[in-house]
Amino acid sequence: MEGTSTEDTATSTETDTDPGSGGGTGTAPPLIAGLLLAAGGGRRLGGRPKALLEHRGRPLVEHGVAALRAGGCGVVHVVLGAAAETVRERAALEGCVLVDNPEWERGMGSSLRAGLASLAGGGADAALVALVDQPGIGAAAMARVSGAYRGRGSLVSASYDGKRGHPVLLGADRWVEVAASAEGDRGARAYLRAHEAEITLVPCSDVAEPYDIDTAADLAHLEGTG
Repeated sequence: MEGTSTEDTATSTETDTDPGSGGGTGTAPPLIAGLLLAAGGGRRLGGRPKALLEHRGRPLVEHGVAALRAGGCGVVHVVLGAAAETVRERAALEGCVLVDNPEWERGMGSSLRAGLASLAGGGADAALVALVDQPGIGAAAMARVSGAYRGRGSLVSASYDGKRGHPVLLGADRWVEVAASAEGDRGARAYLRAHEAEITLVPCSDVAEPYDIDTAADLAHLEGTG
């Protein structure tokens, strides 16, 4: 995952269809699970947990879950860290699988590993990964990226003006390698760079805004209805 920025990419190619693994090749549709990374402590926001920041009267974690569900994810796993118990008490997360990440202070990589470990063995064909501090990315972008699934080896990313961003779809066959490379605040960045030519880019600039809520100035995005 890209954290607080997107990256340039020169090319994109369609991933190969994996016969028998869904994606329109069988009778059953693929199971794409949502994975919301919501463990951040908001260090540059004075220690305000990002999951509990309010937007349109609801905490950001609820917006993220709603976007993933409306985008086609039948199950959603939410990785919690900072103020996890308070998030459980205040946020309406019924039906979600809540994953505690005791190492959340070590960065996004630890949350990605925890989330993928939670999904392992659950039968999902892919994980659609989103960040809790990007409320400008809604259901339309989630649906577009999940719609580009082409088998369990899929590697798909939303793009904004030619730059890679979120959400990112990781086919289940890639989870082990992604988790092994996820360290610090890099998330899946190292893995995505190493497999740049295999990524299917899905333009989403017309339906989403990939801003992050990282600093006090960014809180302006949460005011009003914008």
